[in-house]
Amino acid sequence: MRTRWLSLSVALVCFGALPAIAQTCKSAIPDSDLVAPGKIQMSINPTLPPQQFIDEKGELQGLNVELMKEIAKRLCIPLEFIRMDFPPMVPALTAGRFDGIDTGMFWTEERSKIAYTVPYAQQTISITVAKGKPKLASMEAIGGKKAGVEVNSYQERWLRGADKEATAKGAKPIEILTFTTQTDVIAALRAGQVEAAILIDQTAKEIERRGVVEVTATGLGGAPTTMMYRNRAVAEKVAATLTAMKADGTYDKLFDKFGITKAPESVFTIRGPGPK
Repeated sequence: MRTRWLSLSVALVCFGALPAIAQTCKSAIPDSDLVAPGKIQMSINPTLPPQQFIDEKGELQGLNVELMKEIAKRLCIPLEFIRMDFPPMVPALTAGRFDGIDTGMFWTEERSKIAYTVPYAQQTISITVAKGKPKLASMEAIGGKKAGVEVNSYQERWLRGADKEATAKGAKPIEILTFTTQTDVIAALRAGQVEAAILIDQTAKEIERRGVVEVTATGLGGAPTTMMYRNRAVAEKVAATLTAMKADGTYDKLFDKFGITKAPESVFTIRGPGPK
């Protein structure tokens, strides 16, 4: 049943291949380390501006898109993005459907044991409300109300933990509703299905800039964001490339362009043991 579910999940994605790199150099990654010969395939959930999103022309844009393009260019290997929702990504990665996940996911110890994780940025969480609605600026304020959050995400885990702590101190429990993507969470907020939305900070701030929501609390539940890879050698080469990009200023330039919080490290490495 699990195999069938995975097959269906991956079959339903929309494939977005990037133009092949002119082969004036030799690929730094042998075919034996890749799912498909001659290219690196990365899953991405393009619903999180400015990290990754689809523009008016239907093209992928954002920090994670440009960052991975630069990494692939330096490794001299064609890159293919596989667009899909977040929930099936990790099972699909471990099933060998693609090489890595490039969607700005939060790093956790649990995830570092599933695949090879390479933290590359920092991220926190925001509480948002619909434009013009009462401001809910704390966990206590959300108590007794409906809050929307992306399913199977770090944000959901953080929200449930924070709710448990707040109720232990006497606050009313939050009615937590989960949705497939943050886009769905924002739609539910605007439709009045939920009274608060729990989003990653930079997406919340971008949507606020567009006049859709109001950020009422920010900087909550901070953690690194990470890429994930099924193959250790691929992860090591990506980490080394990020280190080189940091040294020559390319990393800082990209992060400044999109207003994303940089990782404190100047040398990037695999964090955690990886799968056994």
